[in-house]
Amino acid sequence: MESVQRIRYPPFDHSNIDPGSIPIIEVIVTSDSPPPTPFKIGSDDGWMVEWRGLKAEDEGLPRIQSVTTTATLPFLMRTRNGWYIEPDPLHAKARQLIAPTVVLLILSLFLHAIAPAVSDVPLLSWLTQGSYKIGPLDYPKLLFVTFPIFVLPILLRMVANSRDIARQNAYIANPVPDPEIRYTVGDGWIDVLECNMPEGVIQTHSRLQAGVAIPERKTLLSASNRPEGGQPPPGMSTPLPEKRITSGEEHGTGVGESTPLPVEYPRVLLLEPLRVRTRGPDIAVQNEFPYRIEGPPIRWPGSIYSSVIALHWELHIHADWNGTRLRWVKPIIMSQTDEAVIIDNLPLRGARSEDSDA
Repeated sequence: MESVQRIRYPPFDHSNIDPGSIPIIEVIVTSDSPPPTPFKIGSDDGWMVEWRGLKAEDEGLPRIQSVTTTATLPFLMRTRNGWYIEPDPLHAKARQLIAPTVVLLILSLFLHAIAPAVSDVPLLSWLTQGSYKIGPLDYPKLLFVTFPIFVLPILLRMVANSRDIARQNAYIANPVPDPEIRYTVGDGWIDVLECNMPEGVIQTHSRLQAGVAIPERKTLLSASNRPEGGQPPPGMSTPLPEKRITSGEEHGTGVGESTPLPVEYPRVLLLEPLRVRTRGPDIAVQNEFPYRIEGPPIRWPGSIYSSVIALHWELHIHADWNGTRLRWVKPIIMSQTDEAVIIDNLPLRGARSEDSDA
């Protein structure tokens, strides 16, 4: 069966990019499986994703053969299934300090340049005039004030990365079993019938969320009529060497640092964010069963996957394990809606795990 898929997926640094400058990828998808209930999230002049029936004016679009399934795709089962370690909070604090410290450095250079003009101002004259001799070189006084502050974000990142690596190694040395959970899936929600955490793991809250995963790289290249090895479409990177493949590059657009430093392990222990994601409310720990975990307030389409559009639902359970914040992620197969879904805005999140809450 044939259907039309249209997508303008946000690149890594989407907050600094005008979506209108990036073309919409439009393809006719041929599949042995029936298409889902039509849906459109976003607008044609912004970031958007759409899956609809074929129209007469679509005949000139590129055609691709793709599996259309409600079963979670293998790359999502590898990268978004199981326990994950939350990044150290110092990562976010370090990123927040970058802009102020750069401004401070520029200001100090400016004051040093106009030092003769502020020679009569007591404090500024003391800071901008004179130097300290260390070895054979003289260093301006102002450098000793501004430079330690300028490198503070770097030092915080080093501390945060070392903590993340230590937590990952602790998990690898003693992996946490999956929780024992039974649930039923409803219309945009799930009812939890039973939930038992492993020994030593304390559940804090849980939630249900839906999002759109990164499209498949080779399909985007084919739809854009661009060969592998040439200039990629806007928002995509050139291929990385085989030993430098990131989890994002494996299945789409691996641009930027989406997670802190991972350690070598059969699967990544730091959850890469979904750039397109909406979620339901956080649900505190419940002692009585069953209890309901609601999805997003606006009903999203059900689970559906192809090489272009992968609309994905998942359950998140947040927990504490020996002082380490953990998150258990479980893909959910959500049923399709009876009516077409039209949502005006595509909800975007930061592409860095320390900023986006995945």
